[in-house]
Amino acid sequence: MKYKDEDEIKRALGIDSWRHLSKEKMIRFVAMMPDMGTEVALKIVEQFPTFKDFAQNVVDAMNKSHESTLSANQQSQEHVHRAFQDLRDTLKNELDKGDLTWEQRLIIIEKMQEAVREESQKDSENKRFLDGALKKVLVLGTAAVALGVAFVGGRVMAEGKDSPDESLEA
Repeated sequence: MKYKDEDEIKRALGIDSWRHLSKEKMIRFVAMMPDMGTEVALKIVEQFPTFKDFAQNVVDAMNKSHESTLSANQQSQEHVHRAFQDLRDTLKNELDKGDLTWEQRLIIIEKMQEAVREESQKDSENKRFLDGALKKVLVLGTAAVALGVAFVGGRVMAEGKDSPDESLEA
């Protein structure tokens, strides 16, 4: 384990007290959990009576940010596609003119092909962006599950320490 006690974790997060654990640092804390001893992580989580609510607020804020990013991306994509469509329409109108030479027609056709290639490239870039955004959401979901498991696990362990195991009493 990389982190052996609370003080190491606080130093890594850049805080002197758990009261200073912001939403951003909470996310870093969750990411650090695999490098913590189970007892250390549970001991920290037990100090937060509203840990579950705080974690849910973090996840909600990140989901809103993600939705806003996707919405802005959609608007941007629509604008790009409209611009390329306008360009193709203009080139087609030029191509429809009867007084063009073969060389002029060839240039217009090449411009249309170039526009299609560029639009296809933008579409591929957007798909990579969306794939990256989806991966971020999956990480967020995993973090939320980890927070929930840590919270519930800490509760179960704490309750288990308070009451004797009935299966041993025979």
